[in-house]
Amino acid sequence: MTQASRSFSRDYFSARERFRQAARQSPAHHSSHDCPAEGPRGEQLTTDCIWIGPREPRHLLVTLSGTHGTEGLCGSGLQTAWLEQRLWRELPKDTAALLVHAINPYGFAHQRRETEENVDLNRNFLDFSEPLPVNSHYARLHPLLCLESWDPDTRATSTAALEAERRALGAAVFQQAVSGGQYSHPGGLFFGGRKASWSRRTLEAIFDSLPQSLEEIAVLDYHTGLGPYGYGERIVEHLPETEGYLRASQWFEEDITSAEAGTSASAALVGSNGTGIMRRAEHGRYTWITLEYGTRPLEEVFEALRASNWLWRQGEPNSPQGREISAFLRECFAPDDPQWQEQVWERALETQRAALAGMQGA
Repeated sequence: MTQASRSFSRDYFSARERFRQAARQSPAHHSSHDCPAEGPRGEQLTTDCIWIGPREPRHLLVTLSGTHGTEGLCGSGLQTAWLEQRLWRELPKDTAALLVHAINPYGFAHQRRETEENVDLNRNFLDFSEPLPVNSHYARLHPLLCLESWDPDTRATSTAALEAERRALGAAVFQQAVSGGQYSHPGGLFFGGRKASWSRRTLEAIFDSLPQSLEEIAVLDYHTGLGPYGYGERIVEHLPETEGYLRASQWFEEDITSAEAGTSASAALVGSNGTGIMRRAEHGRYTWITLEYGTRPLEEVFEALRASNWLWRQGEPNSPQGREISAFLRECFAPDDPQWQEQVWERALETQRAALAGMQGA
């Protein structure tokens, strides 16, 4: 086992304790936000924040884990490795680091991607006083995606029907219809919500409290599930040809992608956290990167999401079938493979260092 892989945990509670323990060994200021939802056994859930560096810096590096619940196993491991290896010593004199751990603690603790409201947090950052976006294809696909029973025959029939839809719509339109975000079916996949979730409000409060001294803010939001195994795709949360996009392209030597430009493994998202936070920002210039790590083939990841949705709606988490589904979901979003963990760590470290250098040169 490598040094970095030793920093990864297998559940939320051990990940939180490991993160806190590493923070106690650093010159960090720690704060936490109590989630109103509880853990599987009634435990208190929290989002934890670590601040290292000057209180009024010019530059800030933010890392964010757990936007999609169980994906936090990866992001937490990366944040903990950074603390345990004392890499905060690399921060330039005028730069601080903010580590936001488990922004969706319910999903992290319950081994789901979604929040306690079944909301996909990365689709929740909309103005809900305005008419919500319409996903014209989702209503037709919903009964094929979110099944009433999880048996081999039903799954095979629905999978064949979904494949026919994919051929009819085309792969790109199909992926957009399924995963871009929908606001019509609260029990469905990639549901963006009908109001701001606790996790969204908490993230907004964290960013709203940043010091006025900031001139440059670089955000790395850790995600898993799309792309080649172990590869970290840098997805830019800025529209192509905008100042933020061009700045990211320079920082990372054009090693970036864009969902809006069709160069990413991800569909273009509605209501993402990056666009939502940057829209309300009153100070500082943002460069926001989603670092997306590949795990399993897309078909397997998709099947894990469908299974998790069925388990949440109708299954029994503590049954053999429930435990099998949860284990499969975890393997699709946080492989327990030291080689994979080492690969994602090296990419994260490379990306962090490039962002720090980019802010210094800005």
